[in-house]
Amino acid sequence: MRRYALVGVLLMALGACTGTPDRTPAPTSTTTVSTPPAEQVYVSLGDSYATGYRPADAGAPEGPTRDGFANLVAARSGLRLVNVACSGATSAQLSQEPACAPANRALDAPDPAGRTQLDAAIQALREYQGRVGLVTVVIGGNDLAPCARAADPLTCASQAVTDIRANLATALPALREAAGDAPIVGLTYPDVFLGAWVSPEFRDGENLARLSVPLFQNFFNTALKAEYEKIDAKFVDVTATTGGYGPLTEVTQDPKYGPVPTPVAKICALTYFCDRTDVHPTPAGHQEIADAVLSATGR
Repeated sequence: MRRYALVGVLLMALGACTGTPDRTPAPTSTTTVSTPPAEQVYVSLGDSYATGYRPADAGAPEGPTRDGFANLVAARSGLRLVNVACSGATSAQLSQEPACAPANRALDAPDPAGRTQLDAAIQALREYQGRVGLVTVVIGGNDLAPCARAADPLTCASQAVTDIRANLATALPALREAAGDAPIVGLTYPDVFLGAWVSPEFRDGENLARLSVPLFQNFFNTALKAEYEKIDAKFVDVTATTGGYGPLTEVTQDPKYGPVPTPVAKICALTYFCDRTDVHPTPAGHQEIADAVLSATGR
């Protein structure tokens, strides 16, 4: 018995020297699951420039496309596009008439359910409150376009600009209220009337082209900019971006029309006006507009 007792004492002593095993559970690593950031949206209002409209004889079916500047901006800035724009919209229709028929809406546009374009945009802005990354507005071109063939283009344009300002003065404050602090960008257009210089559709196209430069630079765009600035919105002068203020004395060799003023050659490349008398941008034109919007917003 003593021998067994001695063995027990030795085992106890050995345990005291080596220490008892630490039976505290080893700490387990914790994995933090981060919640992905909420998707930000981009709300686009306006006319056929915003829907990406393309004429039928330009290599694609007639109507809205996904090649418009709004789609390009959305893709390059990582925003989800909510495009309530309507081809053919005037500044009055923006807030005074129900939104357009399905054939004139931007592709993938939400159903306006009889609301005006402005009301549809306001609903989207409220629905995505706190998640709106950008709002753009391009409107007024359809108000001004008939003046190209008016007997007195300047008088026609003067009245059109007066009406545009009045309509924007009503619509833009409501848009700003709904958008909160989200950035709003207002756009103008390329000076498509420069294309009259080479278009056979106009008897005195060169004179119309000359008249259009001060009309856009000192009148139309100045008026638009003033209205957007009232709601603390940025203004993108697409006329300048597309070379509309360049001197008409500077000549470029155009592949189709020969030696023409450089601003005319640019309009021929960036819109369909020169050969189709169509005011809409080519894919290259939409790219120029998208670049200007992204530059203005720092994206």
